[in-house]
Amino acid sequence: MSTSDIVARCTGLFEDLNFVYAREWKAARPGRKVVGYMPFYVPRELIHAAGALPMGVLGGGDQLEVIHGDAYYQSYICRIPRSTVELGVTGRLDFVDGMLFPSICDVIRNLSGMWKIMFPKTMARYVDVPQNFRDDVGGEFYVNELNELRKDLGELCGRPVDDESLRHSIALYNENRRLVREVYAFRAAAPWKAPSSEVYLLMRAGMVLAVEEHSRMLGEYLEAALAENRPRRDNTRIVITGAFCEQPPLSLIKSVELAGCYIVDDDFMLVNRWEKANVPLEGDPIRNLACTYLHGSMSTSAKYEPDLSKKGLYLVDSVRRNRAEGVIFMAPSFCDPALLERPMLQNVLAAHGVPFIAFKYAENSGQMAPIREQAGTFADSIKLWSEA
Repeated sequence: MSTSDIVARCTGLFEDLNFVYAREWKAARPGRKVVGYMPFYVPRELIHAAGALPMGVLGGGDQLEVIHGDAYYQSYICRIPRSTVELGVTGRLDFVDGMLFPSICDVIRNLSGMWKIMFPKTMARYVDVPQNFRDDVGGEFYVNELNELRKDLGELCGRPVDDESLRHSIALYNENRRLVREVYAFRAAAPWKAPSSEVYLLMRAGMVLAVEEHSRMLGEYLEAALAENRPRRDNTRIVITGAFCEQPPLSLIKSVELAGCYIVDDDFMLVNRWEKANVPLEGDPIRNLACTYLHGSMSTSAKYEPDLSKKGLYLVDSVRRNRAEGVIFMAPSFCDPALLERPMLQNVLAAHGVPFIAFKYAENSGQMAPIREQAGTFADSIKLWSEA
């Protein structure tokens, strides 16, 4: 199978706002459930172990006209909650049995309560995470949270989530995360062979597909990309940060690439990269999930960092590890976590001599020319400075 075949499949899943794959998966066997989640960290292993399909609900993108959703939220917040409401009230999510709202910001926290009122027959739950990273404080809190979620999912799906099933699910997601890391490492090593627009679609597919199917797809893409010869250009290697929740339009990612940038790291889809290493399989699986969150998870603006002396160093590490030449802060308009933390991160980059620029977007951004020009100027200036 060629990369173009795989990307075509991923594009179809990306453009499908009726979630045909998930509907067919549910209809294939009586009693199956689908549990949606917003585009950030949730313990998908628990959903899988309960026998349900975890399905990412990532807003409506630039294909969906938001009409009803604007009546539920004010205009000075990001667009993703309004387009998610639009998906719900127009019946596109009428087959979903549960919705999880992860700990991103106050807007998503409030959306969980609104969902309970709007769709009372659907299980809706806010997934809280610890703000204290001590095992005996935040760890115990998160163990209790995960056990409550485990109980709720078991009741929804009509089967208890036992330790054996959970370990099996953790093993499957460990393998998926390993392949995701391999794809990202391959892109960083040879970005001309794995364009970021393709890698993004590949990761988006994992928000809908069953984990077993997505892992096969990742392996097939790596094999196909390795075998293909693609032209190498003298592009600038950059890291993108700030897009961890509301996703950018695909055309925006393509515009950055067309401007002469190789994206060698990003935070577009953190949900399948959150754990930086495998979750242990021995011992209590719930406690293993909790400890991995506390001590082995990605850093991002929406995650509390208890040690201020390390603030922003993850970005510097990414630049060095991926041999990047600059950073683009690309955040959705009105995204409080990303925009409030950006000045602190910029100060860290400046202290380490890393060039950066910043711009904002919305998931339905239509005019890409100014962004392409800005990214192109940034890439050109890095090339000029590096040669000086």
